[in-house]
Amino acid sequence: MLIKNLKTHTTTAPLFIAAIALSMFTYSCKTNTTAETTNKEKTVFQTSREWRPTIDNRGDAAIIYGVGGNPSDKSKRIQFEDRVKSWQDRGYGTHFMTGIAWGEYQDYFTGQWDGKWHLDEGQVQQNGDTIWHGRMVPYIVPSKNYLKYIKEMHVKRVIDAGIDAIYMEEPEFWARAGYSDAFKKEWQEYYGFPWRPQHESPENTWLSSKLKYQLYYRALEDVFTYAKEYGKSKGMNIRCYVPTHSLVNYSQWQIVSPEASLASMPCVDGYIAQVWTGTSREPNFYNGNYRERVFETAFLEYGSMQSMTAPTGRKMFFLTDPIEDWPRDWEDYRKNYQATFTAQLLYPDIDNYEIMPWPERVYEGLYNVSAGSKEKARIPRKYATQMHVMVNALNDMSLSNNKVSGSQGISVLMGNSLMFQRFPTHEGYDDPQLSNFYGQALPFLKRGVPVSIAHIENLSYSGTLKDTRILLMTYSNMKPLEPKAHEHLADWIKKGGIVVYSGRDNDPFQTVREWWNQEGNQYLTASAHLFEKLGLESAPAEGAYKIGKGTLYVLRKDPKEYVLNKEGDRELIEVVKNLYEQTAKAGTLTFKNSLYLQRGNYELISVLDESIDPTPYRIEGLFIDLYDPSLPVITQKEVQPNHQSMLYNINKVSNKKKPQVLATAARVYDEKIEKNTYSFLAKSPIESTNVMRIFLPKQPEECKFMDANQNEAVNSTWEWHEASKTLFVSFENNPDGVRVEIDF
Repeated sequence: MLIKNLKTHTTTAPLFIAAIALSMFTYSCKTNTTAETTNKEKTVFQTSREWRPTIDNRGDAAIIYGVGGNPSDKSKRIQFEDRVKSWQDRGYGTHFMTGIAWGEYQDYFTGQWDGKWHLDEGQVQQNGDTIWHGRMVPYIVPSKNYLKYIKEMHVKRVIDAGIDAIYMEEPEFWARAGYSDAFKKEWQEYYGFPWRPQHESPENTWLSSKLKYQLYYRALEDVFTYAKEYGKSKGMNIRCYVPTHSLVNYSQWQIVSPEASLASMPCVDGYIAQVWTGTSREPNFYNGNYRERVFETAFLEYGSMQSMTAPTGRKMFFLTDPIEDWPRDWEDYRKNYQATFTAQLLYPDIDNYEIMPWPERVYEGLYNVSAGSKEKARIPRKYATQMHVMVNALNDMSLSNNKVSGSQGISVLMGNSLMFQRFPTHEGYDDPQLSNFYGQALPFLKRGVPVSIAHIENLSYSGTLKDTRILLMTYSNMKPLEPKAHEHLADWIKKGGIVVYSGRDNDPFQTVREWWNQEGNQYLTASAHLFEKLGLESAPAEGAYKIGKGTLYVLRKDPKEYVLNKEGDRELIEVVKNLYEQTAKAGTLTFKNSLYLQRGNYELISVLDESIDPTPYRIEGLFIDLYDPSLPVITQKEVQPNHQSMLYNINKVSNKKKPQVLATAARVYDEKIEKNTYSFLAKSPIESTNVMRIFLPKQPEECKFMDANQNEAVNSTWEWHEASKTLFVSFENNPDGVRVEIDF
């Protein structure tokens, strides 16, 4: 995730494509990821800088960014190999990340690499402006020559340096781009006929988007194939990952990327789900109101990423960021960090995390001390402490079979072509802020129903709809890229599945030349093919249809109408509730204003506003409040609407005779338990304060805190809490470690 301004980085300065069916492609690359190489990397972070004591956050692996660094990092850069070594010397695993759509590639753009000027390969919009990511860093049309450069000058170098995990991040082609000579050349080569301006027709837009999609699919397949083959020649197993925004976000921000198709590419070992405050605070509509809904958007973003890879078994890291790209105040960052952090933890089948991008920005950046203030400062001590507690909880976070509270089994169907219809608009048809997607998801999520996402590209996998009782779908904002999707859907319905199809089917993209109206097919809409598979006429009227053991319910409204209008979702809610309870016989479709998950010893709570009522969520027990930097022990917690909570349940400690750290703002190493002594080494960045809650079988007699030079740790204190049998300790963090010795 590179620092960027998504609204203002434009300055002055193109054979008909068949449906993308991955089963038709053959690749020479294969994954050979092993548990040994992946499980040790539970927590990672990306940095363009060398190790420094202020940014030593103690994740498992440092992803070193860029052979030449980060385009947004204007400081003097240290050689890549030296940066790698500086982290290795501190005990970190080291990986490599760089942008596939942009980066510090000035030697390519200015002709130093091959003697030719390549700035003309930037993505260009209709007015002739290049879309820039930074100075002399354009978003690029990934030509074969550019990919040759990436492989020779970047991938080869990092593998030669011993790196065995490579991340090619953000394969992004802006929907508003597609007017450069470089794109026109790719168009002619791919389609076999001259380029057509995308703004002139829906079909041209569709063709343009599909080519953008294919270009970055080709780019990643090419680069990752090379990486694996070159690594193999050196006796190395190279793992290849794609850090990418969610399909929800790319569709909303009008960016085209391969997304779900990559999950089946043999060269791809996994993803980083780049979800953070900056993506999740993008406003959307609900109940006629346009505003930010950070938690809800993050929940859906993580859900779209989780469901993208769940059927394939690929590794997924969830990312959160304690700040964001836009300059705001520290309290704003903290509040939204809690929202996105809680959202990610509500997916208990994911337990790998990118704990932060750019620690140099988090720890050393200067931001407003409060809303409206012009005074800037580094991260407040209390926020840094809270952040470290949260990050270290991720090191302890385990998988869980528990489900988020609420009625299960309602899923929303989405697909890659969501990105194809976003820009420009045609014939007056608009989908404000992706409302045709949110119109299906938010009415249920806001009522405390943990809706799931299903990807149309994954319907061939038997597990994709395994837990779905009712599938919500529309073709008002996307189209199926291959007819086989309808075969899978029809089969699922006939065996007992229930689909609620919302759509007027009158958007201009229904008429683009595609498989449903080509090569012998003459369907006027994409859905007509599905309806025929179900034994219905091409445009069935609104109502319920019995299909084998299943049901199709047609609503002749576009889903955007459910959220653009006040109380516009009443009919949808009524129909789904009746189908859920009477047809699916899945139990009562329960509405509430909260989501709750018990995950190991952790209690996770999010209370929704704009819901059925404003009642706070109350929980009683014996807890450590992990979102409070003082780590208080509490017996009850009340969570208000639009707030979240993360609690450690002390009563769930399994071995009450074993001393153990329950919550900590430093990472614990070298634990030793002797007869009456418990000791360990605690490490975390300098200029931050550590707090801990330590469970002990009885009250301690003495506590010692010594730094690496055998000096007493700065500001060290301890306090016993008898009711919880926990010891609270605090001292100033030290990346070299503070030795804690407790005698009891």
